[in-house]
Amino acid sequence: MSLLLRAPEQVASWVWDLEEVLPVGLQPALENAARMSTVLSQHGLLEPTGMKWGWFVARKGGTGVQTELSLPNGLIDSADAAQKVLQCRPVGFDAAQPTSIVITGNGEWFDEEGHPRKQWRLVELSVTPNKMGPLAEVSVFHDIWGECDFRGDLHPKLYQRNAPRLAAALKALDELLEVPCEPGEFTYFGSAEGYGVAAPDLIDGRGPDLTDRL
Repeated sequence: MSLLLRAPEQVASWVWDLEEVLPVGLQPALENAARMSTVLSQHGLLEPTGMKWGWFVARKGGTGVQTELSLPNGLIDSADAAQKVLQCRPVGFDAAQPTSIVITGNGEWFDEEGHPRKQWRLVELSVTPNKMGPLAEVSVFHDIWGECDFRGDLHPKLYQRNAPRLAAALKALDELLEVPCEPGEFTYFGSAEGYGVAAPDLIDGRGPDLTDRL
């Protein structure tokens, strides 16, 4: 298998509440994103190449505008990164502020034969710079992290080659942030449990078939 199916919602996510260790603000959020992405990069899970985010206006809500910005050399916390984000503010929304910023890029996974493969948005990192934060979240959208694929078939080789790498990265992020991660929201495609994807209930040796929503 060389192509991965991607779920429209997270298969699992992990959240860090950084209120006690990180100030609110765009620059601190980007600096933290750089630190976290370095850890994910060391585990081969995310090589940052871009950022994307929405905009909201206080007491009015979201603007419906989405912005994407490429990151030459992957420099998330460069001196002008925060300035570039604010320079992208949509015309007509002078008071708009960025919502959660998602760091995007390629990651590496291993197929059943142990061959490395590149995958766009294999792992996503998001940071919240506004008063709803400071928060950070790591999300995964593919079935290689769980015991079963999206059809419900067990795939032990894929699971064993990939899930431990994700678990090791999450543990390293806990150590970096000095805050334990918490499971993110449950979705149709799964949820987090500890440093992995929660095991599904098996019936006759098979998990649930989730392909109807792919």
